[in-house]
Amino acid sequence: MNISSKMPNTNTTSQSQPADRSKAVKPPFLGFGLGLRAQHYDDILNGNPPIDWFEVISENYMLPGGQPLRMLDRIRERYPVVMHGVSLSIASTAPPNFEYLSALKELAKHVQPKWVSDHLCWTGVHGKNLHDLLPIPYTKESLDHVVSRVQLVQDFLGREIVLENVSTYVQFANSEMTEWEFLSELSRRSGCWLLFDVNNVYVSAFNHGYDPYTFLNGIPADRVVQFHMAGHTHMETHIIDTHDHPVCDDVWTLYEAALRRFGSVSTIIERDDNIPPLDELLVEVKQLRDVAAKVLPKIPELQHAR
Repeated sequence: MNISSKMPNTNTTSQSQPADRSKAVKPPFLGFGLGLRAQHYDDILNGNPPIDWFEVISENYMLPGGQPLRMLDRIRERYPVVMHGVSLSIASTAPPNFEYLSALKELAKHVQPKWVSDHLCWTGVHGKNLHDLLPIPYTKESLDHVVSRVQLVQDFLGREIVLENVSTYVQFANSEMTEWEFLSELSRRSGCWLLFDVNNVYVSAFNHGYDPYTFLNGIPADRVVQFHMAGHTHMETHIIDTHDHPVCDDVWTLYEAALRRFGSVSTIIERDDNIPPLDELLVEVKQLRDVAAKVLPKIPELQHAR
């Protein structure tokens, strides 16, 4: 999609002052779900798997019509859905891509997701998508820039967005604050919510030599609306966020700590490669429930629970 610096004509507030989102209602607790993958469409539609909700990759459904969107329409008749993007490039210094934002807004209007999320990163340069989630410097200048971009996107979409911490493999020498301080201030100033990826915290903490529990305790408890749980590849000297393995024991332990700090938070299992049959992933979804039931005194009842 081409990047355009010209704002299209819309009925949003993005051409005026940012909307006041200080009193935004926190999204609901959805329970324990799964990242929706095409390999599992038939099993989901032909059965009644014990999943509370699905997270879909926004870009997979942006083209109007087609089989993917038809399958999603059938699934969302039975399950709550959340949209999760990989191309928003919220931290980019390139002009906002309003063609992409328009497609995202149209999809959200069609799907009616519980929320729309993406990553705190940039994904390309000079109009080229590098198909990676690239790190940013944690500076005051960068924070001001990202806050303004988040406000623009939220005003264009007419909703608060949710931003996820990414796995990183390098750090910027000029950073003036920690990642958790940056995320906390970004959420406070822009009104966006946070997606706390438990695996990403574990991966980045190992790669950069800090305590993942310090990261966890540095995030404001009232701003987190979703957890991601996933597997990774341990290379001894570093960890790569591959999403192609089951969740490891250390990440399950960090998940327990996250539940104690943040309470009942909508959680999914992510798997993007070496995708197993649905029944194997349901074992991990059940483990989410079992761990939460052990840690939390009471998990909110869900009208759509299966």
